[in-house]
Amino acid sequence: MSDQKPRQSHAKAGNSGPRKPYKPHRKPQKDPVRFLAFEALRAVDERDAYANLVLPPLLRKAREKNEGFDGRDAALATELVYGTLRRQGTYDSVIAACIDRPLREVDPPVLDVLALGAHQLLGTRIPTHAAVSASVELARVVLGEGRAKFVNAVLRKISKQDLDTWVQQVAPPYEDDAEQHLAVVHSHPRWIVSALWDALGGGRAGIEDLLEADNERPEVTLVARPGRSTTEELLDVLGEESGLPGRWSPYAVRMAEGGEPGALDAVRDGRAGVQDEGSQLVAAALANAPVEGRDERWLDGCAGPGGKAALLAALASERGAVLLASEKQPHRARLVEQALAGNPGPYQVITADGTRPPWLPGTFDRVLMDVPCSGLGALRRRPESRWRRRPEDLEGFAPLQRELLRQALKAVRIGGVVGYATCSPHLAETRVVVDDVIRGKGAGNEPFEVEWVDARPLMPGVSVLGEGPDVQLWPHVHGTDAMYLAVLRRVG
Repeated sequence: MSDQKPRQSHAKAGNSGPRKPYKPHRKPQKDPVRFLAFEALRAVDERDAYANLVLPPLLRKAREKNEGFDGRDAALATELVYGTLRRQGTYDSVIAACIDRPLREVDPPVLDVLALGAHQLLGTRIPTHAAVSASVELARVVLGEGRAKFVNAVLRKISKQDLDTWVQQVAPPYEDDAEQHLAVVHSHPRWIVSALWDALGGGRAGIEDLLEADNERPEVTLVARPGRSTTEELLDVLGEESGLPGRWSPYAVRMAEGGEPGALDAVRDGRAGVQDEGSQLVAAALANAPVEGRDERWLDGCAGPGGKAALLAALASERGAVLLASEKQPHRARLVEQALAGNPGPYQVITADGTRPPWLPGTFDRVLMDVPCSGLGALRRRPESRWRRRPEDLEGFAPLQRELLRQALKAVRIGGVVGYATCSPHLAETRVVVDDVIRGKGAGNEPFEVEWVDARPLMPGVSVLGEGPDVQLWPHVHGTDAMYLAVLRRVG
């Protein structure tokens, strides 16, 4: 399977040349669940939207328009969207084996219908006849009768074998091409398989466990913001069947599958939020890092959309410190303001570019710089991003990541600490960035006098944190996003 995203073509599917007029026997019936899933996939493809942002308003609209659209319908629509996006690479390989033309010559809307059908056939318990008939009916509604025949023919071929049999057929043997085998089996672009394997530095078991974890539905995790809510409060509201304590973070509560965090008063009021446990651990680790001297001024230099800033502001307030949350993008700065609203202590939110900061050098005692990155650590949450990212994207992030870390080290005073964080395990975005900045690599850059702070003790109770001094969290090991954290202390 090629790493190139196959959804970019706009060629027509079906036979070329004029089509004979066809009079349908009956009017196609719109299935609201599958039609919604198709709408979400088209938005992801056409507008580069993210499913986690597109899906909620579509579900609300469906509930308003269809009285019979209930929680089970919403759950099925969600599964169809996320399951199709996660397994897109595998399904594309199967579809390609069932058609007589290159995949790029099939129109993207047709591919979306085929992928939805393939997921129902190969990735769910929906009966075969129901999966095929529902998908063909969807094709009649959104593509027309001619293309519906094409969809019917392809899905009937797919339905003749189960997923394991298809994978054996379309994936090269592991012994011949290990990376491409894993790419097809676990539905990741080959270059991402290679990068994750390098980051793990282990054998086959580790990489397969990680790729499988990327394809699992992540838990919804809440954060109880200190001074405003507690984990006990959240657990009491959720009850024993719907809420569990976090695995690692003292501020975390895990919700049962199907729970709606927006229905909780604490979340609506901003006293609690939705935040992956890995992000909570990074913010708490920076707050736990020992500093020499005063501890009054904290900075979150890339604060949007505000999750880590809200936790840091709450922790700072408990110590009488003040957080300055800075975000370059105005709309994201507004999200930070919303997240911090109601914090028990003082704070400030500004719109500023962290590479050209308005603050003076040596101003802060603690600085978190959670830099923009490829997002390869959150593929389970945003499965569509794996098909959008390209290896060259890392080259675009590299100068920004290095300059943000340089400015963070300039912003902190001697004896203060800087946390460099990123939601990516890619070595080019983690340890390589930190090493380059410390050494002053690059024309005109001076080295920094720093000492590494071992980040592992700053995450008490968290197991399997490697050799240090930096920390890499993993979905398959810790159940978190693949967050990276390096903590540095200025010494001169």
